[in-house]
Formats: sequence, C-alpha cells, structure tokens
Amino acid sequence: MDRALFEAASAVRLRAHDRYSGFKVGVALRTAAGVVHTGCNVENASFPEGWCAETSAIGHMVASSDPGDGRRIVEVAVVATAIGGRPTTPCGGCRQRLAEFGSPDTPVHCYDPEGRGATWSLGELLPQSFELKGRR
Repeated sequence: MDRALFEAASAVRLRAHDRYSGFKVGVALRTAAGVVHTGCNVENASFPEGWCAETSAIGHMVASSDPGDGRRIVEVAVVATAIGGRPTTPCGGCRQRLAEFGSPDTPVHCYDPEGRGATWSLGELLPQSFELKGRR
C-alpha cells in the first residue's frame, strides 16, 4: 500500500458532496513530477451531471500543472466503500480519463476506508482504451 496516496484519498473522500447517493469517493493521483493531486465526487441534482472523484483530481492536476511530466499520471489511489465485498474501481468514463494522462502500466490502487483492497494496472481495467494517434 502506498500510505501517502491512501491517506490523501481518504482525507479528500470525507469532503465529498454526496447528498444524493451518500456514497463518498476520494482519489489521489501522483504525477511523474512527484506531485499529488486529489479529488472527491461532487454530485448534482441533475443526475448524471456530477463529477466523479477521478474527474475532480484530473481537473485539479490540469488546472495547476504545465503539460509534460506534471500531467503524466504514474499512480492512482481510489478510496470508497467496497461493493459486494469487492473494492470499488473507477467507472468506465474515468478509466478512459485516467488513460488520457496515464499509461497501461499505471497502477490503480482501490481501497475501502480501512485500507483493504487490490491493485490493477490501468491496462487491466481498460484493456482497449480509445487513443488518438499522435496526441502527445
């Protein structure tokens, strides 16, 4: 377990705006520059117009970093209540958003609030990501 990412994701999870679902999610991502960015889910009465935690963290990263290593994700931690005894993983849209800034080997750690969980590579979570040729 990457304790720093877990703790950052756990802390921001508590700030989630989850008044409709009651389901808090926190995410911490580390860039190649070594900077950690966090995000939580922000729900909206006009479902599904809210933001996933991954989207919030990526938005924070983009808004505060120059292109290059400051926007290349090298590790992700997701903290949310386990569903059916399995760690909660990013939704399909967020998997594609993470792929935009990460790589197939980027580790995605998915934990419950007590720190139990599993790790997958982004390539395992999204084996056929959509990628535009020459985008970087």
